[in-house]
Amino acid sequence: MRIRTRSEPRTVVITGATAGVGRACVRAFATGGDRLVLVARGSAGLHAAAAEALAAGSPVRTVLADVSDPEACEGAAAHAEAEFGPIDVWVNDAFVSVFAPFTEITPEEFSRVTEVTYLGYVNATRAALRRMLPRDHGTIVQVGSAIAYRGIPLQTAYSGAKHAIQGWHEALRCELLATGSGVRVTMVQLPAVNTPQFDWVLNRLRGRARPVPPVHQPELAARAVRYAADHGAHGRFDAEARERSAQLWASQHHGLLAAGGAALLGAAAVGAPARGR
Repeated sequence: MRIRTRSEPRTVVITGATAGVGRACVRAFATGGDRLVLVARGSAGLHAAAAEALAAGSPVRTVLADVSDPEACEGAAAHAEAEFGPIDVWVNDAFVSVFAPFTEITPEEFSRVTEVTYLGYVNATRAALRRMLPRDHGTIVQVGSAIAYRGIPLQTAYSGAKHAIQGWHEALRCELLATGSGVRVTMVQLPAVNTPQFDWVLNRLRGRARPVPPVHQPELAARAVRYAADHGAHGRFDAEARERSAQLWASQHHGLLAAGGAALLGAAAVGAPARGR
């Protein structure tokens, strides 16, 4: 198998590419000249996202698809490889949600959130793995949430889906490690992000929904996603959204932090007074 060098453009598929973190990911990967395949349900948003990628100098194709449909995901993967060749990176970011007490969410609505937000990741990952595993090459990035570890009220369906993604992803990652596969799967758990979802998600609350502070800009999340793969976004919270994160920096500089910690321990040992028994 020939290993592609990082200087070569990659084929990158992004689901949920029309807004928020998905849209910011389009911009982030486009700046590196990668070949992009954008997947979403809205044609207008796809065209706008594609225009941004083209303006940044990246070849781009769009696929109108609902990731809750396994065949649609298979079709998107086939289209991506027919247009640009083997898929190197697949980013899962498509989701839907409902802001409401659990008892006010209909069974149909709960199922829809689960089918898109959880099973959409499963369906898309299956389509990607069907192509990556025989080549023993590729990276799949699941865009997750801190909600994967701690559910929050008024988002029971979304909390359940994010918890499900975390458990499934961890099991899949262990399977790939056990077989020695060269295919990587990773998950980026996001904090509160300034995206348009708070204005278009179904809302049965008395007031307008908003993220729990501190709020971060979607570009920060997109940089984390691109780093995890090697290498119309904003909502209405620009005034308070953060563009930097100490946690993201620490996650990307484990070696430096470890060296610094060792140095501090060494200095403490040298400066410590001798004690008798």
